[in-house]
Amino acid sequence: MTQTSAPAVPRTAIVSALVLVVGGLAVIFDSTIMSIALKTLATELDVSISTIQWVTTAYLLALGVAIPVVGWAQARFGGKRVWMFALTVFLVASIACSLAWDAPSLIAFRVLQGLGGGLMMPLMATLAIQQVPTGAGLGRLMAMVSLPAALGPILGPTIGGLILNYLDWRWIFWVNVPFCLIGLALAWRFLPRDEPRGKPVLDWVGLVLVSPALVGILYGLSNAGGDGGFSRTDVWAPLVAGVALLIAFMITQLRHPQSALVDVALLRTRSVASASAVLFLSGASLYGAMLLLPLFFQLVHGMDALGAALLLIPQGIGALLSRTLAGRLTDSIGARTVAIGGFAVMGLATVPFALADGGTSQWLLMAVLLVRGFGMGAVMIPVMSVAFVGLDRDAVPHASIITRLAQQLGGAFGTAILAVVLEAVTADATSIAAVADGFDIAFWVAVGFTVVAIGVCAALPARQPLTAPA
Repeated sequence: MTQTSAPAVPRTAIVSALVLVVGGLAVIFDSTIMSIALKTLATELDVSISTIQWVTTAYLLALGVAIPVVGWAQARFGGKRVWMFALTVFLVASIACSLAWDAPSLIAFRVLQGLGGGLMMPLMATLAIQQVPTGAGLGRLMAMVSLPAALGPILGPTIGGLILNYLDWRWIFWVNVPFCLIGLALAWRFLPRDEPRGKPVLDWVGLVLVSPALVGILYGLSNAGGDGGFSRTDVWAPLVAGVALLIAFMITQLRHPQSALVDVALLRTRSVASASAVLFLSGASLYGAMLLLPLFFQLVHGMDALGAALLLIPQGIGALLSRTLAGRLTDSIGARTVAIGGFAVMGLATVPFALADGGTSQWLLMAVLLVRGFGMGAVMIPVMSVAFVGLDRDAVPHASIITRLAQQLGGAFGTAILAVVLEAVTADATSIAAVADGFDIAFWVAVGFTVVAIGVCAALPARQPLTAPA
């Protein structure tokens, strides 16, 4: 018999999701706080912006290196052990960052943080989803698991702005410590213990190929925002090398599926392939806007870092408000309809920024951000949910790695494209009005990302089954 209403989420899955959320908040807060701290760090450590930018770039590269090994690590050591290990690494690295004595030491400790965070983010979704073997209530479960992503934009920049205004910069890393300690205690007490599945051999050939591939792609994209854009050697050379290595990696994984580091054959599955494509575009739209919006308020409206962060709060609130509804609708009417609706709302709510200038009411823009955030929340949950529909338990870690990498690469791509566009159209700007015109063009490109994403959403499964066969 087919159910006509969304099934309930198992209690064990709810408990696991909440435990994982506490630890996940440390990673999300760290990322969102750092987005507004670079200028202060450059001043305090007496280095250039180009040097201190490596605090973010090194973290991003370490993240890319760590993500592909999550599937092997979970099979070899068990998900609970790996989660607690990664959270401990992130805790130690956070304390070390707060004690850094110069820029190179801070960058080195950020690499350690990135390794911990890279293990945690795909594992967070995997451990929660594996608690619902029937797929019951998957949409609402993902609404809980992705809660840190909604709270981060609300609280992270605000907390960071307050710390940088009133306290020493070292306190931005101590914010992570209570979340890590509480997260470790809750994980030890409440996360179900999953035993290792034998002693799988690490695919060293795959790791040697995919790690430099991701580093090359992410590094190249991170450099694209400078003068010259994609024509610079330090952009196109690592990009070409990274893509070539990534193709070689995928070939080796398909030839040896039994020992594959990442089961890329899952991309033949419609749900995984379509969700990965949509997550790539959603990452481009989400992270690209995270670049544009604070700069818009600071350069066009003359706000300081804290003021810009406060103006962005409505977007986070909107994302938070849509979560429960998006989760229930995903379970009842399917991911495709919800995702298309979410992207449509995001696109329409970005248009006012493409028409705005220095005289546009900030209250109007904050109201628009509330609506845009509502669309963001409605997009992420169905797309993250549908990627795991119908997969075996052992395939879930690999699907989580693929989708996480797709979103990460999409974010780097979107940020690079919008940075290049913004640099090109504002390079010769001599007035606030000219700068505002440049932002208008960049926001239209962001709208274009959402339009393309709506088209790709048509490939998502129309409606996922609410219950699995007995």
